[in-house]
Amino acid sequence: MAKFLAGLVIGVCLIPVAAFIFLSLGLAPVATSAPPLPLERQLARTALKARLAKEATAEPSIPVSESNLISGAMTYRQHCAACHGYGSGQESAISKGMFPQPPQLLIGKGVTDDPPGDIYWLAVNGIRLTGMPGFRGTLTEEQLWQVSLLLANADKLPANVRSMLATPAP
Repeated sequence: MAKFLAGLVIGVCLIPVAAFIFLSLGLAPVATSAPPLPLERQLARTALKARLAKEATAEPSIPVSESNLISGAMTYRQHCAACHGYGSGQESAISKGMFPQPPQLLIGKGVTDDPPGDIYWLAVNGIRLTGMPGFRGTLTEEQLWQVSLLLANADKLPANVRSMLATPAP
């Protein structure tokens, strides 16, 4: 039994020591062009899903209306499109150099299957270690909800809102 416990203690101590050595020797992939560590994406997704389930707001505080979608489009163009695109599918120079690659939110499924409360939480808090900033204090609560509703409804936007999004901000 003593040998088993000694082996267990050594094994438990060996993992953090090996991780520290790995990091200290500069072996960890830290460049945006480097491939992810094994399980890195899975661990990040799992943690993010758990946090959203725990903290995301259930219902928007504003209605889905054309005026809110237009305001959301204007805010999106100014603060989000440089990384997440204008809906053309063409990546910006900024997004090409990011890791992980920011999703093109106006193309395909994007986040249209996500509840607006989840999108709002992501816009308010950002996502650690991804380049996605939190906009708390930069945008108002109303602007954050407008962008969240815009993205949640990106697959069914009125033509005037879609054309506004297709034009880069000045």
